[in-house]
Amino acid sequence: METISRQKFLKYLGFSGAAFLVPPLSSSFTSFPKPSPPANDGTLYVAHMTDIHVQSGRAAEDGFASTLQTINGYKEKPDFILNGGDSIMNSALNLSREKVKKQWDLFHDILKNNNSLPIHHCLGNHDLYGWTSPDRAHEEAKQWALDEYKLSRSYYAFEKGNWKFIVLDSIHGRDTIPGYFGKLDEVQREWLEQELASTPNTFFICIVTHIPILAICTLFDHSSKNSEHWSIPNNTLHADAKELTTLFHKYPNIKACLSGHIHMIDHVNYLGIDYFCNGAVSGSWWKGDFHEFPPSFSMMRFSDTGRVEREIIYYDWQRTS
Repeated sequence: METISRQKFLKYLGFSGAAFLVPPLSSSFTSFPKPSPPANDGTLYVAHMTDIHVQSGRAAEDGFASTLQTINGYKEKPDFILNGGDSIMNSALNLSREKVKKQWDLFHDILKNNNSLPIHHCLGNHDLYGWTSPDRAHEEAKQWALDEYKLSRSYYAFEKGNWKFIVLDSIHGRDTIPGYFGKLDEVQREWLEQELASTPNTFFICIVTHIPILAICTLFDHSSKNSEHWSIPNNTLHADAKELTTLFHKYPNIKACLSGHIHMIDHVNYLGIDYFCNGAVSGSWWKGDFHEFPPSFSMMRFSDTGRVEREIIYYDWQRTS
C-alpha cells in the first residue's frame, strides 16, 4: 500500500505540497491530529464544520462520521458545533425528492450516532431542494431545509458566555433565471440592524453565514480574469458585502465573521473584524483536495476579551489501491 501524507497546518492560512485527488471508493481516512487544548479561562471552544455534502458512499459516510467522532472524542470537548451549511450533496438538476430525503435521513442518522454536542445550523444552497432550477418554489425548498434542521426561521441569534452568535441566511433565489446569490433580504436586514442595536456592548458578536461576506479565495473559485480585471460572481461572495461591512463598522463589538461555501480557506481582517472562510469537511466533494486544500474542519476559540483564534484540523487521504 502506498501512503501519501500531508503536513498538517495549525492556526491561520497556509498550505504546502501538491493536490492529491483520490477516487472516493478507493480512499480511507487517517486520524485527525489533536488540536491544542482549550484555555481554562472562560474561552469558548467551538467546532466549525461546513460543506459536509453527505451522500451515499463510503467516503462521505465514513468522512462525516470520522469528523464527528474526532470532535466528540476530545478530552476537553467543544462547547458546541456550528454547522455552516450544505449538509447534503443534492447536486443533480433531476434529483428526485425521494433521493434528497434519503440524503437528509443519512445526515441525521450519522449525526445521531456520532454526536452528543449541541449543534447550531446555518442554511446552505445545497440544503435547498431544486436550488439550481427556476421551476421550483425557492421558499418552499427553504422551508423543507428548515424542517430538517428543526429551525423556525432561517436566521437567528443565540448567546453563550459573553458572546452572541448571529446566524444569517445568505441564500437568495433569483427571480427569473436558475440559481441563487448571496445577500440578505430586506426583512432579514432590518432584523439584523435591530439585533445589533439591541445587543449590549458587553457582548462580543460573531456573524455566521454560508456564503462569505468577505473572502480573498473567491478570486479563485469560478471567477474569471482578463487583462483588465477580476470578476467574482455574486453566488460566491455576498452581493451586499459593502453595505454589511459598513453596517458592521458601527459596532466595535463585532469581532468575527465565519463562512464556508468556497471549500477553500483564508482569513481577511477588514476594519478590525476577522473574516474567516473555513474549509470543507468534504474537501473536493469527497474526491480529495480542492485547490490544494484537504478536507478539514476548524476549531475556533472565542476569548472573554474578544480575541478570536482559529486552528485548522486537516486529515489525510490514503491511496489504498
